[in-house]
Amino acid sequence: MIDSLETVLPIVIYVLLIILIVVGIILGIKSIRTLEKIDRVVDDVNDKINSLNGIFNFIDFTTDKIVSITDKVVDGLSGLFGNLFFRKKKNKQLKEEDEDE
Repeated sequence: MIDSLETVLPIVIYVLLIILIVVGIILGIKSIRTLEKIDRVVDDVNDKINSLNGIFNFIDFTTDKIVSITDKVVDGLSGLFGNLFFRKKKNKQLKEEDEDE
């Protein structure tokens, strides 16, 4: 009985190892195919993103220009209102000084 086990067990182990190797090769091939598909999808997404970069750059440029224009308008208006209020105060101070003298 031990003699038969000594001959049968190595054969069973070799068959199982062959099956394991074949399954590993099949899984490796399928994973390589899956990675190739993923690479194609990633390349497609990168192409689409790169095509949208121009639009985003245009939007960024436009918003920068709008912000700079509104900053100039706000600065001009605040300077104008500031000058009006300070003139009134200066005129009042000058009149008070003239009256005091």
